[in-house]
Amino acid sequence: MKKLILILSVALSVSAFGQKTAGKTNNLALYAYQTFNCDNKGYYDPGKYKKEEIDGVFKLLYTLNGGAFDNHTVFKLSDLEDIRKNKNTYLQQLDKQYQQKKAELYNLKVINLPEWKKIHQETIKAFEGEYQLKKEELNAYSNPASLKNSQFYNTCKEYIDAVSSPDKEKMYAVWEKFAKEKSKNNADPHAVMTRFNDQLNDLRKDDYALIDLMGMGFHNCANASFRAEPDDDGILYKKFDKIFVKLKQDCDEP
Repeated sequence: MKKLILILSVALSVSAFGQKTAGKTNNLALYAYQTFNCDNKGYYDPGKYKKEEIDGVFKLLYTLNGGAFDNHTVFKLSDLEDIRKNKNTYLQQLDKQYQQKKAELYNLKVINLPEWKKIHQETIKAFEGEYQLKKEELNAYSNPASLKNSQFYNTCKEYIDAVSSPDKEKMYAVWEKFAKEKSKNNADPHAVMTRFNDQLNDLRKDDYALIDLMGMGFHNCANASFRAEPDDDGILYKKFDKIFVKLKQDCDEP
């Protein structure tokens, strides 16, 4: 009799546990999202996270982590001429994009954990830095001396002093130094220096110097000053996946 009661007691306990576990599973909410080459279905605890907070983290990782504004890269003389001709139009477009995207980014709701709050602040910093850099560049291609008031002056002083100096020989010297450094990382160093010397002897050498020193030297220097270290190991992406109690992934073959 005692043995029968013990068996019934264990059976009832197992049944109760199973119902409790099933209840927990049924209370999970679905969050569907796409990442690179995968369709994902994540099931999260709505008592622990809000959907808008997960949305915010997803945007920071996957949709707001690139360039926020139109790109007006200058690699050749025609690019330089285009910016000089359309500077005011591009500045207006830049300001419009800034106002449109600022509200969304600043008002973004994220999960209240240090890693997500940190990436939110880093994204805001990059957004503001990119806006300031693009505005300065659009103006400086027509008026290099305007960079004397640059937000990035202390960080990128050598490039700014070179392109804004009335002493052209100083600009050429920094330009040559830049070309030599670039040649060291090129598969064909001789070709880099040949190109530099050809441009140095060209009638539009000042414009060629501006393209190299500002479009690459200053731009890369300033850009690095407000960008966070890249998440090369994908740690944050893995943490995002761990938000979900269950995760089903349907991925294309690489």
